[in-house]
Amino acid sequence: MSGAALGIEIVLVFFLALFLLHRYGDFKKQQRMVLFGTLLAWYLCFLIVFILPLDVSTTIYRQCILDHEDHGSGSTISPANHTTPNATVAPTKRSGAAPCYRPWSYIPEGIMPVFWRVVYWTSQFLTWLLLPFMQSYARSGGFSITGKIKTALIENAIYYGTYLLIFGSLLIYVAVHPELHLSWYGLQTIGITAANTWGLFLLVLLLGYGLVEIPRSYWNASRHGHLLMKTYFKASKLMTEKADAEENLEDVMEEVRKVSESIKYNHPLRKCIDTVLRKCPVDYQEKMGRNMDDYEDFDDKQNSYPTEKSLVKLHKQVIYAVQRQNRTRVQWQILLQQAIHLEDVAKNESSVGRQFVHSFPSCEPVGWVGRYLYTPTVEWYWECLLKCWFYRLLSVVLTLFSVAVVWSECTFFSTRPVLSLFAVFIQLAERDYNYLYIEMACFVTIFFLCTCVYSTVFRIRVFNYYYLASHHQTDAYSLQFSGMLFCRLTPPLCLNFLGLIHMDSAISHQEKLQTAYTSIMGSMRVLSFIANGFYIYYPMLIVILCIATYFSLGTRCLNLLGFQQFMDDSDMTSDLIDEGKELIRRERRKRQRMEDGESRRREWKERYGNQREDLAARNRTSHEMKETNYSESSRERQAKYSRSGVRAERDCMELLQDAEPLDFNADSLTDDPLEAEPGRHAGGRYLSMSSSRSRIFDDV
Repeated sequence: MSGAALGIEIVLVFFLALFLLHRYGDFKKQQRMVLFGTLLAWYLCFLIVFILPLDVSTTIYRQCILDHEDHGSGSTISPANHTTPNATVAPTKRSGAAPCYRPWSYIPEGIMPVFWRVVYWTSQFLTWLLLPFMQSYARSGGFSITGKIKTALIENAIYYGTYLLIFGSLLIYVAVHPELHLSWYGLQTIGITAANTWGLFLLVLLLGYGLVEIPRSYWNASRHGHLLMKTYFKASKLMTEKADAEENLEDVMEEVRKVSESIKYNHPLRKCIDTVLRKCPVDYQEKMGRNMDDYEDFDDKQNSYPTEKSLVKLHKQVIYAVQRQNRTRVQWQILLQQAIHLEDVAKNESSVGRQFVHSFPSCEPVGWVGRYLYTPTVEWYWECLLKCWFYRLLSVVLTLFSVAVVWSECTFFSTRPVLSLFAVFIQLAERDYNYLYIEMACFVTIFFLCTCVYSTVFRIRVFNYYYLASHHQTDAYSLQFSGMLFCRLTPPLCLNFLGLIHMDSAISHQEKLQTAYTSIMGSMRVLSFIANGFYIYYPMLIVILCIATYFSLGTRCLNLLGFQQFMDDSDMTSDLIDEGKELIRRERRKRQRMEDGESRRREWKERYGNQREDLAARNRTSHEMKETNYSESSRERQAKYSRSGVRAERDCMELLQDAEPLDFNADSLTDDPLEAEPGRHAGGRYLSMSSSRSRIFDDV
């Protein structure tokens, strides 16, 4: 099993990152470089979280070997002596030292330092250099690769300048300090410290929100009435945003239409207009294609044409408007389904038959799971009875975890006595060298911390510039921004976790063997005011943030600034709930009419479909018989009257030759076949004889 656990987790984490990217991104429409950069950033961050418990267990095993060597044991424990924790052979030991068993997930020495070095520096390259550049590149409205690169470099000049200023300030501090000497290791540590300090500052803010909001969200999810009211509130706000997005798209498409009509087919900027038109919705493309006249050449002297810079700006507006309109449309359909489902749950709670009945049948076919396992009875017990209690129990467990995290964040610097709860749990397992328990405890702890932080990243919304929307509705800018945040938050999160379990000597001040991850981070003692001050006392701010989140101070401040938030004691919230309820009721009536129409058509087809098919077959047979009889009679009639018809035509031609044509008007030709007599040559009309035309042919 040496190294097998590492390989398995590498593969599993890759598929986890790929699944999340498929849920939020769009593999068919978005650029390959955007998807690759985001996938790589998410994958590296998740990899750090999942592999770190293996590093902890391996470090504890190596510390055990060093302790036995220091005790002067009769035999030195080699990593190859024991391969399973259930081995019964123990080395000679003194002072009651416990035997050192190799963990099942043991990683050979030399692999983890190289692994952490590659993962860490790749993630830092992504978050500080590549992803910001790709973010500006994907958001640019340029029509060429050179133009997009130029725009990205200009936008990131200030961004990179800020980082150079911070790094230069720390560099000057180290150079002026008499006890510190500049070296490559010291410069590397300064860079890592600067990045981790920025990440820790943001980490505490996000963690303080997630520790309270995640347990509260599950508790509120167990209250069906509260959840339904909040869904009505979201529906009202989303409908307003949807209408605004559609109006914005109409304005942008009108501007595109004007520019498209002004720039003709042979204008030098026509290729740019075609690129913009390809980004527009299909119905707008067809409308503009019908109204476009390309037979007129452009004239630089008579008309004023837009510049390439204005077209770049228009291109950027089109991309943003189309993405926003598609996102709001999909989100409205999803929210409508949630609201209808919650209303169905409220109706089925009082059901006597205890079978869940949906208002509208599902469009998807029922699989074997729904047919045999998740039956209507099982669904009723889950939705109406068990689900709420499960969410309440989960909320209580998450609340206990949150309390443990807050307590440990405030006391992890104390080593004697050990006050951090997670350090106590790890040290208890370390005495018996229960590596499986150590790995599980580390994984659960760091997974909970990551859930609190990453879920906040997925929930926050910075107006319409950053917003992670599921069902493939996240734009390229938001995807790459989330990758940047993950790469900046994960390293300080892992260092904070190692401090909680007293595995970071820079914080615990204990002479213990360092993990491979900590050795890559470098010694924070190079900057003592950060290692002994900021890293220890700043996480205590999490208590204030948790209290502020519990009393919804941020929500109340946003509500006062005019950003409507869901609050139980607000009149504006009540008005928006009523509006959302009316919108859902209207959509339900519309969908009900569609369902009734479909059922009537289906019933009509089942009842009269066979009769109509039989009647159509009989009509087709009788029509063929009539055509056959008519063709035979017409052939006989044609043979009978063919001679008389030829004689009459000859007489008409003689009369026309005797008459002198007066006032022939060639412009009055008629195309109506009903006005021409059968068998007569189509020619001009004699205007002077038009009124007495029938009198001339009276004798014929």
